[in-house]
Amino acid sequence: MIKKQIKNIIFVCKYNAFRSKVAEIYFNQINKNKEIKAVSRGFISGGTADKMQKKVAERLGVKIKGKFNSVDLKEMIKTDLIIVVANDIPKIMFNYWLKPLQRKAFAWKIQDEQKKNEKNIEKIVKDIKKKVETLVKKLGAEQK
Repeated sequence: MIKKQIKNIIFVCKYNAFRSKVAEIYFNQINKNKEIKAVSRGFISGGTADKMQKKVAERLGVKIKGKFNSVDLKEMIKTDLIIVVANDIPKIMFNYWLKPLQRKAFAWKIQDEQKKNEKNIEKIVKDIKKKVETLVKKLGAEQK
């Protein structure tokens, strides 16, 4: 998956309200390599996590905070790894930019939950946490 040393990661979802925020916050909580920085971004402005998403995420150890940040092409070009934490952002979004973005963009295809279903939100947070834990382990193993 990763061929060069990773220093910067961008987690992307549709609104940068829930899924990408959970990934960013949890990554930064468990990542021990402080040379690796992670941020989150969204393609559409105006989204915020709802009360149920915040409550469930916090119960599972992830306090969602911070404002929406939109995708920035210059930042995407400079970053080492782009993880699309969403099933509703088509990979074709990266085809219209630069070829190098395609090579460093990976999709986790996590579904969104907008019906405030607590069980679904819990599953989403747990899925993201598991994927982040796997990523942190993989980065640790590949960068030694």
